[in-house]
Amino acid sequence: QVQLAESGGGSAQAGGSLRLSCAASGSTDRIGCMGWFRRLPGKEREGVANVDKIGRPGYADSVKGRFTISRDNAKNTIYLQMDSLKPEDDGIYYCVVRLYSACSMLVDSFPFWGRGTQVTVSS
Repeated sequence: QVQLAESGGGSAQAGGSLRLSCAASGSTDRIGCMGWFRRLPGKEREGVANVDKIGRPGYADSVKGRFTISRDNAKNTIYLQMDSLKPEDDGIYYCVVRLYSACSMLVDSFPFWGRGTQVTVSS
């Protein structure tokens, strides 16, 4: 089992920045891909960004060029630097993990989820 703890959510003005962190614990030696999903108001969960064990990132088109994901394997932690925030980024952000190294943007690919952290962006 893997436990995930997110931190760093909060409020920002449009155009501003926030940084999310997610620390994994438990069976961390089995962790493959790590990433972030989000649930925007009235919408289904969607993939935001992910990173494999060797640091290769993947991004949703909606955040490319604005968000940066990074990973520290020694700390079993990933980060999501969110710049140029938009009101449409407002939602709950979830850290996710799968035990396979290959990454995916599919919700069902990730069996381990954090509790989520709220990101609020005001215009």
